[in-house]
Amino acid sequence: MQYQVVVAEDELLILQNTIEKIHKLDLGFHVAASAQTGVQALEKIEEFNPSLLITDIRMPVMDGLELIERARETRPDLDCIVISGYADFEYAQRACRLHAFDYLLKPVEVSALRDALERLRVRYAAERRELEAVFSGAGEGPSPQLAAELLKGYLNTHYREDVRINLIAESMNYSPGHLSRIFQQSFDVPPNRYLITLRINRACQLLASDDELTASVVGAMVGYPEPGYFTRIFKKYVGISPQQYRNEKRRRS
Repeated sequence: MQYQVVVAEDELLILQNTIEKIHKLDLGFHVAASAQTGVQALEKIEEFNPSLLITDIRMPVMDGLELIERARETRPDLDCIVISGYADFEYAQRACRLHAFDYLLKPVEVSALRDALERLRVRYAAERRELEAVFSGAGEGPSPQLAAELLKGYLNTHYREDVRINLIAESMNYSPGHLSRIFQQSFDVPPNRYLITLRINRACQLLASDDELTASVVGAMVGYPEPGYFTRIFKKYVGISPQQYRNEKRRRS
C-alpha cells in the first residue's frame, strides 16, 4: 500500500533531499508531487489528492501554515507534517492548533522522519482495517453506484469524525481519484465538499436551535475542534461568522 505525498519546500536542495529520504525509507509513502511555493503546493494537492502534506513554514507567496489552512478548506482529511528551521514555540503552537501530525526541525534527521512516517503508517493501517470491516458486506470491489452510495452513507453517519476518504477508497479497492469522480457523477458534488456541507449545515441547525451551545462547542460537535478554524471555514461557506449567523436567526425569530 502506497500513500501519496506532496512536499513543499522553497529551497531546492532541501526539497530534493527530503524527497530522497522519504523514498529511501521505503515505508509506503510516495512523493507524487513537489512545490517551492505554497500556491504551487495548493495546486498539487488539488491535482494529486495526497494523504500527506510535508511542508516548510517559511515559503514565498504563501507560508506553510496558511497552506495547511487553505488546503483543509477542501481537504479536511489531509494529514500534515510541518518542517521549520526555527525552534520557535509560536510556530509549534500554531501547527498544533492546525492539528499537524508532527513538527520537525531542520535539518530533518532521518530518524525523526522515520518515526513520524512509521506512526502515521500504523494509524493508517488501523483505520483501514476498521473501514474494511465497515464495508466488508459490499464484497470485493463494489459496483461504482454502490461504492458512491456506501461513501455517502458513511459520510452522513460519521461526518463528526476524522474522515479519510483516501482510506475509504482503498478499503473498497478503488483509487481515491476514481471514487471521488464516481461520487461527483452520482451526486453532483465531490465527497470532500459534501462532507463540509454536512458539517456546516448541521452547525447552522445547532446555532439556530440552542443558544446555550457556544460556537466552539458547535464546531467540535460537527468535526471542527479548533475554534478559530471552525470560524474561518464557517465564514467561507456561509458568508458570516457563527455568532453573526446566530444573531441574525434571533432577530428573525
